[in-house]
Amino acid sequence: MFSKNIYIERRKRLRDQIGSGIILLLGNEESPMNYPDNPYPFRQDSCFLYFIGLDYPGLAAVIDVDEVKECVFGDDITVNDIIWMGPQPSLKEKCQKVGISETAPLNRLQEILKKAVEQNRRVHFLPQYRAENTLKIERLLGIHPSAIKDEVSETLIKAVAAQRSIKTEGEIAEIETALDISYEMQTLAMKMSKSGIYEREIVGAMEGLVLSRGSRLSFPTIFSVHGETLHNHYYGNQMKEGDIAVNDSGAESLLHYASDITRTIPVSGKFSQRQKEIYAIVLNAQEKAIEAVRPGVEFRNVHKLAYKTLGSGLKDLGLMKGVIEEAVDAGAVTLFFQCGLGHMMGLDTHDMEDIGEDYVGYTDTIKRNPEFGWRSLRLGKELEAGFVITVEPGLYFIPELIDRWKAEKKCSDFINYDMVEKYRDFGGIRIEDDVLVTENGHRVLGKKIPKTIDEVETMSS
Repeated sequence: MFSKNIYIERRKRLRDQIGSGIILLLGNEESPMNYPDNPYPFRQDSCFLYFIGLDYPGLAAVIDVDEVKECVFGDDITVNDIIWMGPQPSLKEKCQKVGISETAPLNRLQEILKKAVEQNRRVHFLPQYRAENTLKIERLLGIHPSAIKDEVSETLIKAVAAQRSIKTEGEIAEIETALDISYEMQTLAMKMSKSGIYEREIVGAMEGLVLSRGSRLSFPTIFSVHGETLHNHYYGNQMKEGDIAVNDSGAESLLHYASDITRTIPVSGKFSQRQKEIYAIVLNAQEKAIEAVRPGVEFRNVHKLAYKTLGSGLKDLGLMKGVIEEAVDAGAVTLFFQCGLGHMMGLDTHDMEDIGEDYVGYTDTIKRNPEFGWRSLRLGKELEAGFVITVEPGLYFIPELIDRWKAEKKCSDFINYDMVEKYRDFGGIRIEDDVLVTENGHRVLGKKIPKTIDEVETMSS
């Protein structure tokens, strides 16, 4: 964990932003795979980690804004627990490390909250993404699960999003620690990707590497020769000469800060001429997008820049036609680039998605565009120094989407469907880096991972 003063300051800022009432932060429980004593690896709630800092199951915290009090609720382990878990610090000892002096058993939490409700005090809580915590809210506050989403505190959501969006030097260092592991994951995959190897062998080797570093994956690995499926978690394909594999993967630091990197790998060690041409378009779009990152720039405009760059490259190859600016406005480029250019990143790979993506990536005046392609952009608002974002353009040739658009003659003024047919078996290419918005521009975080055609081919050969 960070020093206790960091957590004390975070909670103080949160109290100042909220103004009055009680803040309820629920930690996560262990979740059984198939029976209670066989749980999934525990992952603490990210907001609980950020403000309370305790990485243990079975905890909740109350921050009394009016009385400037903080209490963590939880139960110390028993002798029977020690038999299975070994000796553990007491809850009070754990809390002292994060600057909280008051603790109480879990069974007192309902009493404290009931008293607050009876006094007509506002209990602020965040949206819940786990069923057991939704049921806890029902039990603690008497709110039916179907109504909880209407009772969450927008004030708390906005305060959390504002504070967590700006990364401190310590947080950036944690992300770069995770990126050190990403470097190893990506270069290992490049070296291992050969004809005859199954995707699962690469995925298994990367996960083993992550575990050997005392870390864990920040999200389920996407590694596939079918890169046209944007979030492909199937690893059963045997790779062959001429294939390209998309490797979208990441790790967590010990404090759970994430990395998220994508590279596209030629299985034979060399890209074909056609693959080089598409790869060069994506790389050019990524470099131009990264160059545009700086404070005050709306990320939706960087996304549009990527559309224009991709569209121009595709026009040079004969896949698109007409005026590219008009093609972008008509949505024609979304046939090839269906997702968003990037997202916020920190304690979560999609940072704070659990509290509401529109609160994190948009504002009261900058709203999400509902059109295809645009609606998948997780971040559209003005960039600020301290944001850590991903920049990840791609080109994806999805046969089913091509067939639908072609049958509808959609954007036929801008798309050369006869040429597109020649690419329907191409797959997909994505290139992604993690970028810090600095006071004067940007910095690509982490050790430089092979990205140019020559660099990737050299590492893959």
